Amino acid sequence: MSPEREICEARARLLAAGAALRMRSLEDRLRVLGALLEALRDPGAAIRSEWETALAGTTGFDAANLRSGLDLALASWDSAALEALAAREIGPAGFAGAPKAPTSRVSGFETTSVLLGGALPTPTVSALVFPLVLGSPVLARPSRHDPQTARIVERALDAIDPAFAKAIEIVDFDVRDEVLLRAFLDAPCVVATGSDATIASLAAKVGPPRRFVAHAHRISIGVVGPEAFRRGSLGEIARGLALDVALWDQLGCLSPLAVFVVAGTNAVATADDFARALDEALHEIERELPRGCVPIEAEAAIARARSDAELRKAAGLDVSSHAGATHTVVREADSRPREAPLHRFVRVHPVRDEAALRDAIAPLGPHLAGVAIAGFGVLREAVAGIVLDAGASRVCAPGRLQAPPLAWHHDGRAPLLSLARVGDLE
Repeated sequence: MSPEREICEARARLLAAGAALRMRSLEDRLRVLGALLEALRDPGAAIRSEWETALAGTTGFDAANLRSGLDLALASWDSAALEALAAREIGPAGFAGAPKAPTSRVSGFETTSVLLGGALPTPTVSALVFPLVLGSPVLARPSRHDPQTARIVERALDAIDPAFAKAIEIVDFDVRDEVLLRAFLDAPCVVATGSDATIASLAAKVGPPRRFVAHAHRISIGVVGPEAFRRGSLGEIARGLALDVALWDQLGCLSPLAVFVVAGTNAVATADDFARALDEALHEIERELPRGCVPIEAEAAIARARSDAELRKAAGLDVSSHAGATHTVVREADSRPREAPLHRFVRVHPVRDEAALRDAIAPLGPHLAGVAIAGFGVLREAVAGIVLDAGASRVCAPGRLQAPPLAWHHDGRAPLLSLARVGDLE
């Protein structure tokens, strides 16, 4: 069978499966999908063990990093969290026995095509689950960096409810083939994750009236305030950010690439203190969470960035660096964003005050996902407002960046409603 026909026949099967899926009540769909989440988050479950083994064989992550990353990310992704999300966005009227008639109707599309991307497995789980909550069957193309998770989800669903599992079809094809790509994108709702260039190209192919939900390039940062250096909490904050960096080897949108240290006229010296603390924390965490495989091109980028820091220092610029076997911390002379080689390479920027912080992160705003904040005391809410106004989707404490709630507003969107049709009843 040709790849194009395979895609078309998969979509035809989904149309039939979708009709059956929508015949199920919302409560029944949540029951099945809740059981799926419970199985995936259970470290002792057979499907979880199979998932970890499959990921270790294809993604390049160290096994301990995989296990810890999944444990933290899925800790709150349970059936209760899924039900709470549905109640929040679909409303209590979507459940049986609701006390009053609904004033709006929320429904999924006939099918949803999901073009998966990135190396992290948990975003794949939510990308597949959310359309199914709405009764929309999913045609998925796995990420080349993680070809396993979509198939694990499909197998887990089949073990729980074989009829429900028919609402997922997985197809693999070369996205550079325009004919195959257009066949895949021929759906009323398309979800895609990729680089800015990839998303721009897809947007030109998926025009109105079809729904296009795009997740383009995103980054995260840390912001540390003066209270971190006055109350003996520096080590704890550094360890939290080191965990955020080390999990998934800094390859996810919630991995911090830089830390901005807000410390008044003494900002450079204070940033030095934080850079040393972060260096020590990354040394320590390597024992527990070893770094995985680093592609040759990434190794070259890290070497160039290290050399650049040393050359700038030799030229008289106030730059310092700490290079371990598997990590790098560069304390920059200013707050200007610079190249991010990833794989545990962090830049620490001195910032005078909150106004300077606003200016420093402004260039990052369009790509800002998460911000870990600590050390501001009563000013935390004001600083959170600065980063949220800049464009961040999420603010949390250090050590929590890699544990977003199931219901978090990824890229500032409602998880379910962004994939739904909503009609008002007057």
